[in-house]
Amino acid sequence: MEILLIYLGVGIAAGLIAGLFGVGGGLIVVPALVLAFSAQGFDSAVLTHMAVGTSLATIIITSLSSIRAHHLKGAVDWPLFRRMAPAIFVGSWLGGITADYIPGAKLQLLIGVFAIAIGIRMWLSRRAAAADGEEQIPAAPVVLGASGLIGWASAIFGIGGGSLTVPLLSRFRVRMQRAVATSAACGLPIAISGTLSFMVQGWDNPALPAWSSGYVYWPAFLGIVITSSVMAKVGAKLAHSLSPEVLKKLFGLLLFLIGLRFLLSNI
Repeated sequence: MEILLIYLGVGIAAGLIAGLFGVGGGLIVVPALVLAFSAQGFDSAVLTHMAVGTSLATIIITSLSSIRAHHLKGAVDWPLFRRMAPAIFVGSWLGGITADYIPGAKLQLLIGVFAIAIGIRMWLSRRAAAADGEEQIPAAPVVLGASGLIGWASAIFGIGGGSLTVPLLSRFRVRMQRAVATSAACGLPIAISGTLSFMVQGWDNPALPAWSSGYVYWPAFLGIVITSSVMAKVGAKLAHSLSPEVLKKLFGLLLFLIGLRFLLSNI
């Protein structure tokens, strides 16, 4: 029962963050699942990969809910999404393959460094929304290359890619609310491809616990999506009605502390 309550609580936090920041919630889900799986006594050789794979699976549901909320407000740039999605899908699959070659402890170190970097960026960034009509989308090879890298890195870290996609779209001078909404849409191909890749890579691993399909642990998936899909709608509404500056800094501080813990526990 305690473990189920943890999964439900993780879903609440992940869904709210997904809708509000367009980051898919994985930056919260992966560290929380690492701790939960450790408490359940899962094999250390697979628990980090299971946390990443399960996180990507939950993002499928979270993204669908978040995408719908943003789409109803007309904020998703669907033509730009269609340009990015194929490379994101391929990159995410390759990210799952790459992660399978990284030992669990080293993967936690990478996640820790990434969380600290994103936390610091959230504290230092000063976002200025570009006005309508100022978008400067580069040529197709640049978009495809950047999208592929986003998909690859996002799958390794078990995230929806918003912490990478939103800054990229901002550089393209896409206004912030539109960037967040389009980033939420991009999280779907990342999550689908990454989940399938992690399932395939871990399918025959003898260290996996019951109720797993490869590196996806279904009890955690169910507990998280029960609450995350509802809270993603709440977060998306807040993104369009409130300034998220204070929440962004609190989230950045939380990521910094999570990353620091991962570093200290694995060095």
